[in-house]
Amino acid sequence: MTTAAHPRRRTIGAALPPGLVRHGGVLGVLLLIAVFTTSRSDVFLTAPNLLNVSRQIAVVAVLAAGLTLLMTAGGIDFSLGAIAAVTHGVTAQLIVAGVADWAAVALALTLGAAIGLVNGTVVTVFRVTPFVATLASSTILTGVALLVIGGQSISIGEHLGGLGFGELLGVPVLIVIAAAVCLAVGLAMRWSAFGRNAFAIGGNENAARLSGIPVVRTKLLLYTLGGLLAGLGGVMLVARLGAASPGTGGLHLELTVVAAVVIGGTALHGGSGTLVGTILGVLLLGVVANSLNLLQINPYFQDVALGTVLMVAAVANHLRSRRH
Repeated sequence: MTTAAHPRRRTIGAALPPGLVRHGGVLGVLLLIAVFTTSRSDVFLTAPNLLNVSRQIAVVAVLAAGLTLLMTAGGIDFSLGAIAAVTHGVTAQLIVAGVADWAAVALALTLGAAIGLVNGTVVTVFRVTPFVATLASSTILTGVALLVIGGQSISIGEHLGGLGFGELLGVPVLIVIAAAVCLAVGLAMRWSAFGRNAFAIGGNENAARLSGIPVVRTKLLLYTLGGLLAGLGGVMLVARLGAASPGTGGLHLELTVVAAVVIGGTALHGGSGTLVGTILGVLLLGVVANSLNLLQINPYFQDVALGTVLMVAAVANHLRSRRH
């Protein structure tokens, strides 16, 4: 009797889409929150509110895409939010100084990539633990971000308005950029040698090295890519807000990004992860924040909710990896 039951369970599981099986829990929670909020607020399912949520999570999605790829290789970067804070301040200062918009954006992206490369060098060449290296980098960059803008808000007027408020075929440009980044990273993870190398390194770094995979070079590229996308996130922030302000980006943004990636099922130890899961994690956190807003719940509970969701996801992730 027992032997006959196993094939039946496998058949049922095989009949469902792999993404639904793997991310069914996140999808279920997302649906429950959406249904509950809809029953309490007439605003939730309106087009303006959904577009607002999409704009708010666009930056998180861009940073989370880079972090997902890095974490599959067993890395971590706690400075992405701080990189975004620095680049959003640098972009604003350059524009105010009279630098052309495109040049300011290009310099911000280059700066983000350079910071990511420095982080990768510290981790790979000097063999500093990624958590320690990037946390130290985050602390430094948080101070630098305040120094760049002098602790004050800097308005950029109508500059970058097409990026922050423009639309492409009726879809906000910010959402188009986030979707393009996620699609590119998702394809790279699944179909490119670079993505396969990242998974191999996260699964067993020594075995990957012995099999001829350029571990150091791959990690350097991953950290650089993460910094580049964080720089892009900083540009998107200043474009959406129309100004660079103290407190934008930083640790809260970074924790949100990490939470989204972990909720999506990317293993903290590397070797496993999907961008589909990360996108679902980003959506879940965005919907939770929006629901708390619409239901007029104390904003302090947003941090409580974020920490709780991250804790539950980390425990579930650990239990799943032990079971496998």
